[in-house]
Amino acid sequence: MRIPLTRYGVREVLLFGGLSAAALAFVLYFFRDPSRRIPDGPGLVVSPADGKVIEVVEVDEPRFLRVRTHKIAIFMSPADVHVNRAPCDGVVEAVVHQSGGYRHAGTDAAAAGNEAVAMTLADVTGGTRILVRQVAGALARRIVCAAAVGDRLERGGRYGMIKFGSRAEVYVPVESGFEVTVEPGQAVLGGQTVLGRFP
Repeated sequence: MRIPLTRYGVREVLLFGGLSAAALAFVLYFFRDPSRRIPDGPGLVVSPADGKVIEVVEVDEPRFLRVRTHKIAIFMSPADVHVNRAPCDGVVEAVVHQSGGYRHAGTDAAAAGNEAVAMTLADVTGGTRILVRQVAGALARRIVCAAAVGDRLERGGRYGMIKFGSRAEVYVPVESGFEVTVEPGQAVLGGQTVLGRFP
C-alpha cells in the first residue's frame, strides 16, 4: 500500500526514521548471544559474564555461604554481551530475588543495595557450594534468571541475563583451596575466561 507523503515532512521522516533504525540496531546488538569455547578440565570456574573485572577480594559472605570467600566482581557495560553463564557444574540450591535501587553497577553501593538475584550452586568440585549474583545497574530494569532450584547447570551453560548495564559476582569459599587467576582491570568473556580453579 502506497502512503503519499508531503515534501514538507521529509526532514522529520528522515530524522525519526533514522532514530528508529538506530534504536533497532542497538537492541539487536545488545541481545546478541555469540557461541563460546567452554574450557575443558577439572576444577575450573569460568566467568559468568562478559565485561571487566573490577574487584578481586576476600570477604565474609554471611547470608548464603556463611564463610570467608574469594569475591570476583565483573562490570558489564551496555556494549558487552549480557547473557549470563554458569561458572561451573553444579545443582541450583537456591534462587533469591532482592529488591533494590539502580545505582551505577561499578560502585560498592550498587553491590550492596541494587536489585539483584542470588543463586547458590551445590555439588560443585569437592562438594563445595558457591554463590553467583546478578546485580542490576543504572540502566538495568530487568534481571532474568531462568534457573530453578534442583536444576543441574553445566559450566558455561546459559542461565539468564541482565538487561542494559549491570554486574555479576562470584563468591567461592577460601577454605576450598580455590586459586583466583584473574585480576582487576582484566577483560573477561562469559563461559570462556577462567576465573580460577579448585585444587
